[in-house]
Amino acid sequence: MNFRDTLQALCVVIIWGFNFAAIKVSVTSVPPLTLTIIRFAITALLLLPFFRLSLDQIKKTIPIALVLGVGHFGLFFVGFQGADAATVALLLQLGVPFSSILAAVFFADKLGWKRSIGMSLAFCGAAFLAGEPQGGTVISIICVIACAFSWAWANILIKKANDIPPLAIMGWMSLFAIPVLLMMSYMWESNQIEAITDAPIHIWLLLSYTILASSVLAYHLWYSLIKRLDVNQVVPFTLLAPMIGVGAGVFILGEEFTLYKMAGGILTLTGVAIIQFRQIKKAKQA
Repeated sequence: MNFRDTLQALCVVIIWGFNFAAIKVSVTSVPPLTLTIIRFAITALLLLPFFRLSLDQIKKTIPIALVLGVGHFGLFFVGFQGADAATVALLLQLGVPFSSILAAVFFADKLGWKRSIGMSLAFCGAAFLAGEPQGGTVISIICVIACAFSWAWANILIKKANDIPPLAIMGWMSLFAIPVLLMMSYMWESNQIEAITDAPIHIWLLLSYTILASSVLAYHLWYSLIKRLDVNQVVPFTLLAPMIGVGAGVFILGEEFTLYKMAGGILTLTGVAIIQFRQIKKAKQA
């Protein structure tokens, strides 16, 4: 892995890490589902002109829109409304053990004792994070955990849609998720128009960062790395994103770095690291 590739990988995880703080600030002014709808509408406008899908590919993308667009991104923004950015950054890593569990169910992938230990550590860490009094409301914590599960489930669906480019999935998934999110916003949110018109300029700058940097640029850079390099060279960098997210929450947003966060973060990231490195080793042996 040369210097350019290392710099590119670091750029991606830094963008993703600071995105936690950007979203946390954004949902203080605009309701989370409304913000997700705006994000998806702009993402679709940016990407759809460059990608056309067949009817069969559209059929594959619709379930991804429901699971990834509504289940992951929708709940992701909702979770931020009542939880610390640092807590969300760490709990989101449960997507890795959830992916291992779903792989065992759908692909008969044997977990083994090492990955089982990793999952146990990750879920113990999540319990510490969920138990922190100032970490977030019960509903927010549940939303973030459900969001992590939805991400893992979406990976299974995306794996089956390997004939569709990643950015095409992002663009069409955004479009197909909007009607469902509109109905959810109508039922559960209020004063959406007023919130949009009254939102200060920095909210739109932060949303632009989330769309252009996190959704488009970072994913493009990430998948270009995946294509050029071995997965075992790239995947370990993902462990830096939650660390940067915690740092952004503490030093930029002024969130308290408690014993719960420290213990939960260490356990969760250790468990995730064990799972990831074990999966990389297993893939090399295959």
